[in-house]
Amino acid sequence: MGFAAILSASRASADSSGGLRACLHFAGQTLVEYQARQAARAGADRIFIMVSVITPALSQAVDRLSADGIAVALVRDMVSMVRDAPRDVDALLMADGAIVSQAHVDSLGAAEGDTLLVADDSRASAPLERIDAGQRWAGLARITPGLLFGTLDMIGDWDLALTLVRSAVQKGARRVTVPEADLLEGRAALVESQQQADLVAQAVASAGTVRADTRGGIEQYLFVPLARSAGSMLMRLQVPALQVRIGAMALAAIALVPIELAWVLTGFCLLLLALLLAESADRLDELALRRPPQGWTAFVPPGLALVGIVLAGGTTTAVDLALLSGVLMVADRWRRSGAAAPWMMLTPASVLILLLIAGALGLLGEGYRVAMLATIASVAAVILRPRA
Repeated sequence: MGFAAILSASRASADSSGGLRACLHFAGQTLVEYQARQAARAGADRIFIMVSVITPALSQAVDRLSADGIAVALVRDMVSMVRDAPRDVDALLMADGAIVSQAHVDSLGAAEGDTLLVADDSRASAPLERIDAGQRWAGLARITPGLLFGTLDMIGDWDLALTLVRSAVQKGARRVTVPEADLLEGRAALVESQQQADLVAQAVASAGTVRADTRGGIEQYLFVPLARSAGSMLMRLQVPALQVRIGAMALAAIALVPIELAWVLTGFCLLLLALLLAESADRLDELALRRPPQGWTAFVPPGLALVGIVLAGGTTTAVDLALLSGVLMVADRWRRSGAAAPWMMLTPASVLILLLIAGALGLLGEGYRVAMLATIASVAAVILRPRA
């Protein structure tokens, strides 16, 4: 069964601009938007954002979340919360400005009963809210409907999150302690300024090196590691994934010009760079907890790479090679390659590198023949390999 999530977005940041903590820039979006995506990934099917005033940044964040299929609503008072909050499921409570690693969010999302994520009292946990003599609240809690509505009935003008946490403490809620290493390395933090948000985002980027899905071909063994480094750097520079993806499309289109002018190897190098940029855009989406695109935008750079392969070859073999590679490209993007290992997938980038090596040796025609045979073998591996 799913659960609801309650996020706070009313406290001012420590920056001179006087904006909200929730609207600080974090991983290519607002901080509260990142929290909402964390909750949705953990299983929340309804998300409520408690606000004191609805700002344009909050409204835009809600629009982006809704566009991605995440049910989210802004709540301005306790009456609305009492009316809209579900009475048959638990709620995941996240503190204003709290950033906690996805592993902890998933853990509390799967917990049962009132549960608090806490940290032992130390210098590292000093910014967190104290709940007793020995521990502080780490910004995440699982709240049962009974505790939630019992607190809402008597809360008045008090702070909802802190009142719920203190009520949970009084009821003896189960506690999950965050390792001090998570506090020191930024995997559990209370962000109050843009500088802190940038530092924690770097920790998130460095920790999120394990990809849930593998890619096929040279993308998995070369582009994914390079994209991890590039993605972390681009996130620190606050470069949106969409801009990187548009840049990849533009560069792939430009690469066709030198191929038409018979500068084939130069064009192939530019196409490989475009594919690396597209992979970096996927990495930025991954860091922002967004699903990489599966529609036409995902296929523009590799599709243009296939066009370049056809233009450079100028033969029916080149056309057949591009068509087969396109089938493998779609299977790889849509995770329909069965049990085939990454090295078995001859993706467009893999074909380009093979042709680039052959062209450098003056054997481009033979390279097309070898690439065609390798692509046929790759398609056979996807079709004939037993499913796991």
